[in-house]
Amino acid sequence: MTLNWQNLSTYSLLDRPSKVELANFSQPFTGKENIGEFIDKLPNILGGQDIKKIINTVCRTFESGHLILLAMGAHVIKVGLAPALIPLLERRIIQGIAMNGAGIIHDFEIAYAGKTSEDVSEVLGTGNFGMARETGQYLNQAIKRGATNGWGLGYAIGHFINHERLPHRDKSIVAACYQHKIPLTVHVAIGTDIIHMHPDADGAAIGATSMKDFRSFCELVARLDQGVYFNVGSAVILPEVFLKALSLVHNLGHQVNGLTTVAIDFIRQYRVMENVVKRPTMESGKGYYLTGQHEIILPLLIAGILAHLTQSTDKE
Repeated sequence: MTLNWQNLSTYSLLDRPSKVELANFSQPFTGKENIGEFIDKLPNILGGQDIKKIINTVCRTFESGHLILLAMGAHVIKVGLAPALIPLLERRIIQGIAMNGAGIIHDFEIAYAGKTSEDVSEVLGTGNFGMARETGQYLNQAIKRGATNGWGLGYAIGHFINHERLPHRDKSIVAACYQHKIPLTVHVAIGTDIIHMHPDADGAAIGATSMKDFRSFCELVARLDQGVYFNVGSAVILPEVFLKALSLVHNLGHQVNGLTTVAIDFIRQYRVMENVVKRPTMESGKGYYLTGQHEIILPLLIAGILAHLTQSTDKE
């Protein structure tokens, strides 16, 4: 069969619907922009559009009194973002934080020694990986004290860091939550954290305090109607914890509608996409996934939120 190319049906480009037009383009930069102006000039395309919508949604949620929660993996602490996050706790913009077990380890080491994160490849073969004495001893002691007093795991570590007056506690997210009475929950999988290798580790205490934190987390999720939920840098544990908490509160008759979820990570992860971005927002709400380096994306987002709120206050 010979095709007659002259019979090809065409249409005018001017009449065709297009996904990108000049109105979506970035604006030229002068180098004199403040952070709010910089973000406003980003293109209204893909991530540029999403970050603007996220900032607007977070500010609107905060101003309307709805809940904003942050679930975070330990990498957020390891890349030095505590000083950027703590102001959001001080202003109660973030009203609850969930961590995995590694989060309290890096947070404690920063508060205690001003440094964290060992070179695993260098020391694994020597048997020295995870064997820092103070990390295992003090965190496990704090957890056992928390179990004895009926505390959650996050509260127990916050109490320890503050009451022992660790020298760098001003850079501790856990300490800041304790100081400002922000709920901090820690969700542990036994065997995943270096402190579980130490002789002071008490499985019953770890389980009791982390279980108490799961129940506290469920109470926060029950208040997430019209709220915002961030998952930053946790690929497995916290997305699974969130999904179970959401199912539980629905089972108990609590509505969580109009939820905005925001995932931030280096790559798109399966459980994060399904358990945070898609499933919780299928019936109502909106899910976003920002892909990039935490140490760049998160400060940009935080600065944009604070600039937007400052601008709103100035207008009043």
